[in-house]
Amino acid sequence: MILLTMIARVSDGLPLAASIQEDEQSGRDLQQHQTQAKQLFRKLNANSPERCTLEAGTVTFHYLIAQGICYLSLCEANFPKKLVFAFLEDLHNEFHEQYGRRVSTVTRPYSFIEFDTFIQKKKKSYVDNRARRNLGSISTELQDVQRIMVTNIEEVLQRGEALSSLDTKASHLSNLSQKYRSDAKYLNTRSTYAKVAAVAVFFITLIIYVRFYWL
Repeated sequence: MILLTMIARVSDGLPLAASIQEDEQSGRDLQQHQTQAKQLFRKLNANSPERCTLEAGTVTFHYLIAQGICYLSLCEANFPKKLVFAFLEDLHNEFHEQYGRRVSTVTRPYSFIEFDTFIQKKKKSYVDNRARRNLGSISTELQDVQRIMVTNIEEVLQRGEALSSLDTKASHLSNLSQKYRSDAKYLNTRSTYAKVAAVAVFFITLIIYVRFYWL
């Protein structure tokens, strides 16, 4: 289930629109998570990863950044990641179509709160059982969702660390991993050549021995 959806401007974290699950029986303290989302918005910048998943216990934040706008949803932890990012892509396409030219001019929070109507309508289509059954046929331009950076919301907020620095660290680790694989491949290749050379030397020596001492 998608419990909370918020849209904010990346440059200053200004909330532009929001939609909260109205079913109180969902048993979630959404006010606390809404505060976390606002804190997260203030940590974003132009270098933040475009897609990210942040775990928060039994729920998970997912966000997508496109054209200077962050689209964020809070979902139950077992809600399919591919569905939520397809949902966020749809929000981006519609929001940019309606308000893209006005986003940079507004100064008041939730200037586009009326977008909640579209969010609610689109959300229903994604939580519908048919949509979940047809998960594999959803057409999106998403990268492999398994490669989206995953971290913990509390760690990010408590450390006071910008998500861009986390992305830099993740890229550094990825580069180190690639270098390790490259070095390992090089060493394996050298080892193979050494083995081939040793075998060749053995046979050449054997041939010379047979030729001069047996013939």
